[in-house]
Amino acid sequence: MSRKPMNRDIRKEKGVLLINPPAAKACEAPGGLARLAGALRRRGVICRVWDANAEGQLALLASAEQSCREADDTWTRRAARRMKENRASLRSWELYANPDRYRRAAASLNRLLVAAAEPFGVRLSLADYEADSLSPVRSADLLQAAATPDTNPFYFRFRERFAEILEETIVSHVGFSINYLSQALTAFAMIGSIKREYPFLRIIIGGGLVTSWMRNPGRQNLFPGLVDEAVCGPGEEPLLAALGKSHDGGHDRPDLEGFPLADYLTPGVILPYSASTGCWWRRCSFCPEPAEGNPYQPLPPERVAEDLRALTAQVKPALIHFLDNALSPALLKAMAKDPPGAPWYGFSRVIPHLANRQFCRQLKESGCVMLKLGLESGDQGVLDALKKGVDSKMSAAVLTSLKEAGIATYVYLLFGTPVETCAAARRTLDFTAAHAAEIGFLNLAVFNLPAYGPETEALDTGEFYAGDLSLYRPFVHPEGWNRREVKRFLEKEFKKEPGIAAILRRTPPFFTSNHAPFFVMASSLSNSPASPIAAL
Repeated sequence: MSRKPMNRDIRKEKGVLLINPPAAKACEAPGGLARLAGALRRRGVICRVWDANAEGQLALLASAEQSCREADDTWTRRAARRMKENRASLRSWELYANPDRYRRAAASLNRLLVAAAEPFGVRLSLADYEADSLSPVRSADLLQAAATPDTNPFYFRFRERFAEILEETIVSHVGFSINYLSQALTAFAMIGSIKREYPFLRIIIGGGLVTSWMRNPGRQNLFPGLVDEAVCGPGEEPLLAALGKSHDGGHDRPDLEGFPLADYLTPGVILPYSASTGCWWRRCSFCPEPAEGNPYQPLPPERVAEDLRALTAQVKPALIHFLDNALSPALLKAMAKDPPGAPWYGFSRVIPHLANRQFCRQLKESGCVMLKLGLESGDQGVLDALKKGVDSKMSAAVLTSLKEAGIATYVYLLFGTPVETCAAARRTLDFTAAHAAEIGFLNLAVFNLPAYGPETEALDTGEFYAGDLSLYRPFVHPEGWNRREVKRFLEKEFKKEPGIAAILRRTPPFFTSNHAPFFVMASSLSNSPASPIAAL
C-alpha cells in the first residue's frame, strides 16, 4: 500500500528527485545524473538521486528467489536457490578469473529476471526490456504504459519506494534520465503512477533518447499533459531554470552521493566520467552527432585531472569509465603524462598516436586497461566512403601496439552500410581473422539507417518499426546487401571462423564492454604471485 507524503505545500519548496529508470545494465552510477546532481547541489538546490534501475532489478531478483523455488523447470529452481551466491560472485574478483563460472552466474541471474517478468508479458534481461504488446518507439504505447503502470513488472517496487522517498525528501520536480529504448516503457509507467498519485509534482524528461527524439523534425512538443518539460541536450541549464536558479556556464564536477555504489553488479566501484560532449571527429557519414547538431565541447585536460583526483579520493574506484564518444588525442596524451589515479578505459578512434609503441606503454602505465575501438570495417574502400578517416594498415599497427603494451581492445565492427558489399564484408572477415590474436573482444552490429540526415535522403527508404518515435528507417541497399543477407553472412561465415569464434566466446554476455575490463584486470592479478587470486 502506497504511503502518502507528509502534508505540506510542496510546490512552495523547490527540490528535485532525479531518476534512472529500468532497464539497463546495473554496473555503475549513471554519469548524466551524477553531473546533474553536481550542478544542482553546487547551487544549493535540494537534489536526491534514485537509481531505480539497480534497485528495481535487485528487488525483482529477491522476489524471484522466493517465487521460483518451486518452479517447474530445474534451471529456474537452481537459479533461485543460488541467487544470493551468484549475485555476490558478480561482485567478487575471483569470478572474473573464471569466464565459465562467470557465464553460469550471469545466466542464472538473468533467468530469474526472465521468470519474474514473464507474467507481465515482458522479456526482461540484465541488459534489456521488451514488452510483447507495447513498443518504445510508438508514442501511443508510451502513453498506454503511463495509463496502466500496474502492468509493469517493476511497479510493485517503484510505487512503494516513491512514497518512501517523498516522506524523506522535499521535492517539487521529478526528472527522468531516459537514455535507452529499454528504459522508455518503465519510465512512462513511473510517470503515469506519479501523475496519478502526486499531481502537484512537475515531471521533466531528458537524456540521450529524449534528445534524439526532440532533434528529429516535428518532435519538439513531447507528451503534453503528461510531461511538463522535455529537455534536449545537456540538462543543467533548463533544470536549474525550472527550479528558479541560473547556470553560470561553469563546469560542475559529478557528484556520486546517493548512488548505491556497493550494490552494483561489479567487483568494485566504477567511476563514470565525461571529459567531453559530442565528438571531436564529426565527419563520419550517417553519424547522428552532426545530424542532431551536437557540438563538441571538451574540458581542458587540467580540469579533467583535477576532477579525477578529487573523485578517486572520494569513491576509491576500481575502474574509471570514460563516457566520451571518443577520447581526444590531447586528453590521451595528458593522461599518459598525468595518470588519473585508477585503472581506466574508454572509447577511442584509431589514431596515429596509438600506433606508437612507446605511447601505448605510457598509456598502460597510466592505468589504461582497455580501449574500445571503432574499426567498423576491414575494407579500405568502405572506410573511405564512410569518411572514417581510418587507414586499415594503421588499424593493424594500432592493434599490434596495444597488444604489445598489454592494453586490451574491444573492437566494434559495422556491417551492411550502404557502401558495403558482400565482398567487402569478407575482407573485414579476413582482416579480423588475421588480427584475432590482437583483439580482446568483439562487438558486431548491423547498420541501422538514421531516420534523418543528408545521406538518408539519397536512399530509397521506408518507415522503420512503424513507430512515430523511430530513430531509424529501412532502406533498399544499392548493392542488394540487405539485412537478411548480412545476418546470414555473420552467422554462417563470420562467426564460424575459428579465431573469431574464440573472441566471441570470451565476450561477456549481457554486460559486454562494461564487464570486459574486469576480466583483463583479474587475469593480470591472477598472474601475479602476490595477488590474492593467484593464491586461491
